[in-house]
Amino acid sequence: SPQRPGRAAAGRRAAPTPNPRPHPTMFSKFVALAFLAGLAAGFQRPAGGARRMGVHMMAERVPFMAGNWKMNPTSSADAEALGKAVAGFSTDGVEVAIIPPFCYLPIVGAAAKNSNVKVGAQNVFVEEKGAYTGATSPLMLMDMDCEYVLCGHSERRVVFHEEEDYINKKVRTVLDHNMKPILCIGESQFEYEKKLNKQVCAMQLAKDLDGVTAEEMKNVVIAYEPVWAIGTGLVATPEIAQDVHSFIRSWLVENFNEKVAAETRIQYGGSVTPESVDELMACPDIDGCLVGGASLIPEKFERIVGKPPIRKPHAPGCCRARRSLSRRFECHMHRAVAARADPSAADSNATCTGLL
Repeated sequence: SPQRPGRAAAGRRAAPTPNPRPHPTMFSKFVALAFLAGLAAGFQRPAGGARRMGVHMMAERVPFMAGNWKMNPTSSADAEALGKAVAGFSTDGVEVAIIPPFCYLPIVGAAAKNSNVKVGAQNVFVEEKGAYTGATSPLMLMDMDCEYVLCGHSERRVVFHEEEDYINKKVRTVLDHNMKPILCIGESQFEYEKKLNKQVCAMQLAKDLDGVTAEEMKNVVIAYEPVWAIGTGLVATPEIAQDVHSFIRSWLVENFNEKVAAETRIQYGGSVTPESVDELMACPDIDGCLVGGASLIPEKFERIVGKPPIRKPHAPGCCRARRSLSRRFECHMHRAVAARADPSAADSNATCTGLL
């Protein structure tokens, strides 16, 4: 009689049919090819490793030094003298801007008129005119020939309680009036101690740049200023600053594209001094400084502005605490670039200081 499916002729269960498997040799080749493909993909696009390395090597960004005078000085004579002093600086290979209080913009603008020094504003209101006592409109700043406007400075966030949506409106206002925002972001000391600095920066970037297009990003400067290092005399070490700047650049890759990330200038701000500027500027993702107190002293600011040192492909410590294979590969890339620039750096046994 006919047998039921799955039954042997003698009424016992038939042995299960073995699953077809590739020939052992072919299977081995498949595994090997898959492994090599995965390894190659890891080298080509590691999460934030060599990919970021490729980004900061793609474009030659002109260093940008900006002096934020805050609520200083206290006389027009001092403001004019300071403006004239900065206007006399050499600006070879570097862009320079001074950002005085509103009341000194005409005086400082006149002092810098025949120089390469740009003038910026410390704040802007989001409306062009109207019944807004104490506010300064973007049209007024344009009339004063302001090229840059600070948006989201930590003192505006903390002292004046400016929220992200309002900062985003200011960024939008500045761009819509053909000026360039310097968007300031950064974490508090509490957030830094809790290792939330990157999360805070990512949140601020996402909210403050909402609605900004990739094309508009060519006019945006980002300034990373850890709040705990502003006006305190504390400075984030070059390793800390580079790590966050590299993260910001990777965020720009993910949220815009690699071209935007490669071309956007990212300043460091936070008690920058003549003593700290060289190490900061040696880091590959630091493109300038937003200087506070030191910008009020011509000799100090001139030293900071003075032609920055040539960037090393691998700044000491810039890969510290990056111990994965992709991070190590990044350091091999650093050494390879260094070898092209200086054959004496081609020692294959050299140890990357960032991995110590």
